[in-house]
Amino acid sequence: MNYYLKRTLQIPLTILAVATLSFGLIRLLPGGPFTQLRLQLLQQGVPAEQVDARIEALQNIRPDAPLWQQYIDYMIGVVQLDLGQSISLNEPVMAVVARALPWTVFLVVTSTILMFVIGVLLGSIQAYWEGSRFDQIASGGSILLMSIPYYIFAVIFLFFLAFQLRWFPTGNTVERGLDASQPLLYFSSVLYHAALPILAFTIGGVGSTALNMRGNGIQVLGEEYVEVARLRGLSDSRIATRYVAKNAILPMYTGFILIIGFRLGGTVVLEEIFSYRGIGYRMIEALRANDYPLMMGCFLVITVTLVVGVYIADMTYGLIDPRISAGESDEY
Repeated sequence: MNYYLKRTLQIPLTILAVATLSFGLIRLLPGGPFTQLRLQLLQQGVPAEQVDARIEALQNIRPDAPLWQQYIDYMIGVVQLDLGQSISLNEPVMAVVARALPWTVFLVVTSTILMFVIGVLLGSIQAYWEGSRFDQIASGGSILLMSIPYYIFAVIFLFFLAFQLRWFPTGNTVERGLDASQPLLYFSSVLYHAALPILAFTIGGVGSTALNMRGNGIQVLGEEYVEVARLRGLSDSRIATRYVAKNAILPMYTGFILIIGFRLGGTVVLEEIFSYRGIGYRMIEALRANDYPLMMGCFLVITVTLVVGVYIADMTYGLIDPRISAGESDEY
């Protein structure tokens, strides 16, 4: 079977597995999803005889139906992009997700690009000056950054730069009252509110990227074309960036795409620290409110996004690096 066709057919199967996992995990929670829902609805004054009908309207699942029938109802809703109604926010789950996801994507993509660019440049210079004082200091700093989780940086930045010095806001994604009708002010406010989360996420990944790039760059430095560039009298900076970085960066491409996918799940902690209203923040809020439809929707979107990221990396790596053959890749 053609490599690309095989990988494409794996996508719906993987999404099916993810949706099945989310359906099963929610039902493993103590008391199950319907016990809490019944209690909440009764506390809200919904008559007891109308509770099951209300749950069905919220989740597109009949609570009195057999488990297999609940599963089929849930999967039909997933295919139709109908994930039910959020209990805590009283609106469709897809509407909440569609509003929150762009903020998370902006945060993740921006920080990952910055992390990748800084790490690649730093690592390529370290590789070219291997063993120098700069390499030793930069390698030590990279190891230090790798050993500190990004959320530690987030807490430090929030405490000192936001609460103590008041240089940055302590939460939200944009200043209250602003909308896109004032594009310049709106965009400035978006960057201002996202600055600290992006900074924490960027610093948290620069160390590992730089060390990976340094290792790849040292291997590239042994190639003949690098020696030819030196003999031609090219500057050290040009050799480090144009020759070493350009070729050593190729093996890191797949990791770059995968990091974007994995970081979507990692924003749960980051967005909670900064009260940044992305999909991770909504997932925590749903967990606190026992909002099972929203919880399942956020989990499903995050994991599906990761699957799509892996697929994109797999499909495009052969185009980025011509040395990789799709036909050969099919063997592993």
